[in-house]
Amino acid sequence: MRFLARSISAAVLMAAWQLSAPAVNAQVAPLSPGPSVPSANIPDQKLDAAAAALERVASLKEDYEQRVAAAPAPPDRERIVAEANAALTKAITDQGISVEEYASILEVAQNDLEVRGKIIQRLHPVDPK
Repeated sequence: MRFLARSISAAVLMAAWQLSAPAVNAQVAPLSPGPSVPSANIPDQKLDAAAAALERVASLKEDYEQRVAAAPAPPDRERIVAEANAALTKAITDQGISVEEYASILEVAQNDLEVRGKIIQRLHPVDPK
């Protein structure tokens, strides 16, 4: 359970980083990409899934942060955090990728401008007017 909580926390932190402004991103020291997902080998299907999961994770993160902040007692906060972990995991796995794949893809995106651009493009598609 502790590993899952750390994985979810890492995924949420990466999601928050990915959605932040480009100027802020330039100030963040990059992490080295995980060995499980080399940047050149991330299929479009995985990038689609990661982008869709990222949108859902960001929405859930905001909702659950507010709920935890409003919880009156530690047992309530612990229950909400457990619920959040389950919801975040489901949001990611519903896209057909594991939490580990999701975290690895976002970690690669931190260091690889091409991968980052592909994910951002999926988050904010250009309107072909």
